[in-house]
Amino acid sequence: MTLFIGLISGTSVDAVDAVLCDIHSDSKIQLLDSHNQAIPSNLQQALLKFGKSQYEGDPIDQLGQLDHQVGLLFAEATKTLLDKSNYLASDIAAIGSHGQTVRHRPDSSYPFTLQIGDPSIIAAQTGITTVADFRRRDMAYGGQGAPFAPAFHQAFFADNDRPRAVINLGGIANVTLLKPRKPAIGFDTGPANTLVDHWIYQHRGQHYDADGNWASSGQIIPELLLQLLADPYFKQAAPKSTGCEYFNAEWLAESSQQPLSEYQPEDVQRTLLELSVKTVADAVLSQIDQGEIYLCGGGAHNPIIIQELQNHLPSFTVTTTSDLGVEPDWVEAMTFAWFASKTLKKEPIMLSSITGSTKNSVLGGIYSA
Repeated sequence: MTLFIGLISGTSVDAVDAVLCDIHSDSKIQLLDSHNQAIPSNLQQALLKFGKSQYEGDPIDQLGQLDHQVGLLFAEATKTLLDKSNYLASDIAAIGSHGQTVRHRPDSSYPFTLQIGDPSIIAAQTGITTVADFRRRDMAYGGQGAPFAPAFHQAFFADNDRPRAVINLGGIANVTLLKPRKPAIGFDTGPANTLVDHWIYQHRGQHYDADGNWASSGQIIPELLLQLLADPYFKQAAPKSTGCEYFNAEWLAESSQQPLSEYQPEDVQRTLLELSVKTVADAVLSQIDQGEIYLCGGGAHNPIIIQELQNHLPSFTVTTTSDLGVEPDWVEAMTFAWFASKTLKKEPIMLSSITGSTKNSVLGGIYSA
């Protein structure tokens, strides 16, 4: 038994997902326990504002303070997970911490990505060796630095006979296309939940649209959908990645040719959901025309998204990764537990076909306890 912990906070900045895994090999991983650590509202708001370049005082000071706070939060999530699982820190080989992304600019003149959550603090607070800062090494070799989960999907979800797609529906959607005995193809398709979450919070004060109920009460606005789909990102060839610093409230307002206030808000919500579904479906059909689709991430719990994806992709079966033995909420955190195991063994992650990097490299830095 070799135990690893995986930690990640996604683009919605609502919680830290923590998992405890027994990793037997590159083909067998067992989820032993999990924990969802809520992010305190004051820290959540500070992170969201910081991501929008809304600084409280000196931005460098604020970055350092947020880095420290997120490190403490990740350490707390780890300790709570261990308390739940009845394992000790000494039982754990390493923590794989993704951190909290505050900026992702893969296509700038000097590409960079920035995740915070000081791994030195995590290691010091937990007494467990921590592996972190995974994405920048991929970018150093010319990769997009995202998405990374497709490498995990290929290792544990690929089938030798049937084509599969694994779709992660977080704030941003990414798709992994798994053709039998072929390298994985994976890329960010665009917004999944970030725009619908923003819109329902703005109009109803709710953080998300439970079961897509509000969206289902509206109608698609064809002209608005076409205007949103005209963004060049959707036609851009892979490899590609994006984030909430691109697809956000400002993008939505600028992409609409008339004020959004002229529409019924529930119709805008329905249109935003359709944008997410259609761009995901188009991404799948760009590579495979039939097979199996497995959903993970928060959007995997939205029955409207599941039904609409099935409508757009009638030659596919659409279900969640639960049918592959992994609950959809924990796939990404398990990815970074597995990455930590690879880093300790100095084994490269196969990402070149996904991110466009020139070399499959050993990812992450090791911070000893």
